[in-house]
Amino acid sequence: MKGILPYLTRLAFRTKIILGISTIVLVFALLSGLLVSRIAGEAMVGEIKKRGLSLGLSVATRSADPLLALDFLRLKNMVDEVKESSDDILYAFIQDKTGQVLTHTFKGGFPVELKEANPLPAGARQSIQLLAIMGEEGGSEERVYDFAIPVTISNENLGTVRLGLSQIKAQAAVQRLLLTIFSVSAGAGLAAIVLGSLFANTITRRLALLRRSAEEIVKGNLDLKTSPRFSRTCWDLRNCQNPQCPAYGDLGRRCWYLAGTLCPECAPGGFEEKIKGCQDCQVYLELRGDEIQSLAEAFDFMAFNLNSYIESLKEAERTLIRQQQWLKTILDSTPDLVSLQDENLVYRAVNPAFCQFFGKTPEEILGKTPREVFPGVAEQHQAEDLRILRTGVPLSKEFHRRRNHRRQWLHMVKMPVYDDKRIAGLLFTARDISEIKQYQEKLVQSVKMEQLGRLAGGVAHEINTPLCIILGYAQMLLEDLPQDTESYEYLSIIEKQAQICRRIVSDLLSFARQSESHLAEMNLNRSLEEVLQLVRHTFRQNWIEIEADLDPDLPPIIGDQEKLKQVWINLLNNAFDSIGQDGVIWVKTRMCPQRRRVLVAVADSGGGIEEEDKDRIFDPFFTTKAPGAGTGLGLSVSFGIVQDHRGTITVLSPAPAEFKGKSGTGAKHCGPGSVFLVELPLSPEEAETDSCEEMVRTWQQELKSQAG
Repeated sequence: MKGILPYLTRLAFRTKIILGISTIVLVFALLSGLLVSRIAGEAMVGEIKKRGLSLGLSVATRSADPLLALDFLRLKNMVDEVKESSDDILYAFIQDKTGQVLTHTFKGGFPVELKEANPLPAGARQSIQLLAIMGEEGGSEERVYDFAIPVTISNENLGTVRLGLSQIKAQAAVQRLLLTIFSVSAGAGLAAIVLGSLFANTITRRLALLRRSAEEIVKGNLDLKTSPRFSRTCWDLRNCQNPQCPAYGDLGRRCWYLAGTLCPECAPGGFEEKIKGCQDCQVYLELRGDEIQSLAEAFDFMAFNLNSYIESLKEAERTLIRQQQWLKTILDSTPDLVSLQDENLVYRAVNPAFCQFFGKTPEEILGKTPREVFPGVAEQHQAEDLRILRTGVPLSKEFHRRRNHRRQWLHMVKMPVYDDKRIAGLLFTARDISEIKQYQEKLVQSVKMEQLGRLAGGVAHEINTPLCIILGYAQMLLEDLPQDTESYEYLSIIEKQAQICRRIVSDLLSFARQSESHLAEMNLNRSLEEVLQLVRHTFRQNWIEIEADLDPDLPPIIGDQEKLKQVWINLLNNAFDSIGQDGVIWVKTRMCPQRRRVLVAVADSGGGIEEEDKDRIFDPFFTTKAPGAGTGLGLSVSFGIVQDHRGTITVLSPAPAEFKGKSGTGAKHCGPGSVFLVELPLSPEEAETDSCEEMVRTWQQELKSQAG
């Protein structure tokens, strides 16, 4: 039994239905056949007994006269006639009242044992017994129903009529009856099984359709139809032609599944409210199906709603992914530092600028607290972070830090992130405002320089007159005194220092003077060659070589040739002073890629420029030379001239390899060097941005990376 139950549970539902119906029909047919056969057998045996008694009474009635007359021939004919009337009558004989056999139907002799068998009790009207007798002519033993009926006249017993009916033949008749009953039962059972199979096929086919639909839903296919196509619809029954009704024209769902239908009897609300109100609706009563059809329609409605819900979720997911991509693009492309921390100050998101600024990868930051990422530094900021999380008050401030030997200014904003009304995190943003600070400082400095220029111009004019008198009289006295006297030596010192003061006054006047430039078409390479020819001999005396790499295809530019010569002389003198002795100066000219600007580079093999001095190198009176060796106005004047030409001048130190040649690499004092880059437009009126600026920025970034 334990092994059968698991096997039955694995059978198909259709097989279970057929087996169930077949079992019920067969058991019912078997029980019915047994009961009917028993009743029919007993009835048949009773009929046989009644027939035997009827024949015996008939013979007893007719044999009374022949017994009185002792007409043995009539008695013989009478028993033979009874014997031959049916095959199941095995014998018939008549006894007198003393028990002597008067006549019989046995051919091989009368069996003596029959005389005493089935004795008739006194006063009995009949006696029936089942006897076992030997067949005629030595046959096998045979069971017979023996009937003993008295022959009486006026209650006087004249004898006994004995009849023997074969039990086998009686049972054969009963068996024929039972066979007929069982055949009819088997036919009825077979018909029931066939009908049950058809019924099971009808049910299981619809259930199989539901199962296949469920499998399709598992696979993700929700666009399916399980219930049969509607033959009648609510708008047909109602003769409705209202296209505004959600049920109108919908062949996939019944109206009681839809909300907002416009029938007056329809209850408002969702499915649960509607289905209660539709119980008495004529449309519902006429169109609803059986339980399986209702299940299929509900299944279709569920799949439709699930499909709609999944589509809305997919659309929301696509929108969310699109917004995430937009946000990621914005965060990845912004130069601002951005980070997001949760309520426990654990980093949940950082942008590339944040990682690059701190020199870490996202994997080294995400999922950790500032204490873990920045040990020793995060403690000073943790208090303000916790205060923002506690109070919800944002924080905005500016601070600076030293980076690569430079002061870097940052504008920082910290603000709480809310989840509903609860503070769930902290958003940090920081922007590098170093350039803004530099512009502010330069603006303040330019105002100071403007005022200083006016002051310097006035002072220079006031000093220049007495200085010329001092210098003139000193020179006159030198002409009158012998060179080997002490007075001559003192006057030479006075004359030399007066010349230095005169040069300072001249630089002050150049710095303060706002003279108009005389712009004309000029050959930039020629102006450089003239200056190089002028200084080359002097520089060689200190073993300083000049390498010129001038682009022969350089077009003419519009500029003031004399002022630009002053710029070249200042840059070459600055390189000369930086080298001192034994070095190389490289001078190059190039066209910018878009051919709207030209680039002049003056590089040297000197000691280079300190990082902290780069921001001040073009300031007036700033110099790193020894006292009396320079005024600090040369680069400032050059800067002003280049700006008048709508150009730019920048410095890189150490000098990139692109600006150094092969000569001079063996010099004794070959240092990191520096390079001054002068960009000039072909015409000041068309000073458009060119990619030379991008080249300069690239070189600056490479130098910063090398320094880092």
